[in-house]
Amino acid sequence: MPDRLDVLTGSCVQIPCSFDIPGQHKDTFNSTTLTSGVWIKENPYFGGLPDNVIFNSSETVNRYQGKITGNMSQKNCTTVFFNVTTNYNRYFFRIESQPFRATDTGKSVEIVVSDLPSSPIITVSGEMKEGTHVSLNCSAVAPCPDHPPELTWTLPTQFTPENQLQENPDQTKSVLSTVTFTPSYLHYEKNITCTAVYPVGASNKTAEHTMMLNVSFSPKDTSASISPADPVLVGSCVNLTCSSTANPPVTNFTWFQISGGKTTRVASGLSYSLNVTVDGGLYFCEARNSHGCGKSKEVQLAIKGQKEPKTSMVLEVAAGTLAAFLLISLISLFNSPVGTVCANQATAGEEPAENQSEEIQYGDIDFSKLRPKETPAAAQDRVQGQESEYAEVNVTRRGAQEPPLNNLDGLYARVDKRGAC
Repeated sequence: MPDRLDVLTGSCVQIPCSFDIPGQHKDTFNSTTLTSGVWIKENPYFGGLPDNVIFNSSETVNRYQGKITGNMSQKNCTTVFFNVTTNYNRYFFRIESQPFRATDTGKSVEIVVSDLPSSPIITVSGEMKEGTHVSLNCSAVAPCPDHPPELTWTLPTQFTPENQLQENPDQTKSVLSTVTFTPSYLHYEKNITCTAVYPVGASNKTAEHTMMLNVSFSPKDTSASISPADPVLVGSCVNLTCSSTANPPVTNFTWFQISGGKTTRVASGLSYSLNVTVDGGLYFCEARNSHGCGKSKEVQLAIKGQKEPKTSMVLEVAAGTLAAFLLISLISLFNSPVGTVCANQATAGEEPAENQSEEIQYGDIDFSKLRPKETPAAAQDRVQGQESEYAEVNVTRRGAQEPPLNNLDGLYARVDKRGAC
């Protein structure tokens, strides 16, 4: 029989029991003879201590109400006691038959009577990993198999439990409830509860066990931030920080820069400090652990005072394909964006080097004068029925030593009105 049984006050208890006869006494035990079973409390000695007997199957009135449910002729002495209220601690079993009578003084069972049931036990079958099927098992002792406890779950997901009454290695009974589900990172550190409800007479007694789910998962909610977040001056220092949720924790953070359509790895670590250059650019980070990696959204490193290049003037005139390219070339030549540094530009007053190509001439384009005068070419176009528009380019010389631009007072560009620029 088991070493210990826990019983609820007022409930029943089943004692799994079996016996054998020592070799030297086998001939004296007759399995066909009616054999009685006797339960003795606290002291194994039967003679002289009749008050220690709490149950005798041959008697109709006993201190404990019960019955031997096992077949004694097959050496099965399993016994059920009903409405247990008194705690006698230790119990011994004795056989009464003709001519064999004996008590096993070396083996007893401890029956602990209490008002509250013991808590159920939760175990996990399989690795608690994101995307992997796992089984949660809840078991609760059933000291009275005729009235087993009812098990219920509280889980942060939908489930369908499977409940069954099972026999333990020591032949006691318990109820097992199994739930199978696929955990996600949203279940991380969520509580689950298994509740056992025991029927005792007209009422119920409840016990529960709560456990926190320890789900392992790859990095989630990865994000990158820049401090300061406002546009900064070139040369100042900014700090980029990467954050992510993962279990186990992130072991490696990696930083990337996107500039000119190219992605470049620039640093490793939770934080990345850099001195701002004129490039600015987009940045993002990657977080990695043993289960995978997560990527943040891109963040813009904004430069104070930096603006997108603007078109000098939008002309809503019709132009042909060739004339459009001519106008773009003229604008590029005479109206370079502010802040652009020309590598071969000479400083004011510096003599050009020998064999050096002629300096770039700078001029103001005045588009306000659409037709300052009619040139022979314009007259010819007008005769042919083609309408053209003209822009005057006034060229201003940068220095006294610079050569004239072919002695031209103005430069005209013709744009056909067959296409928009």
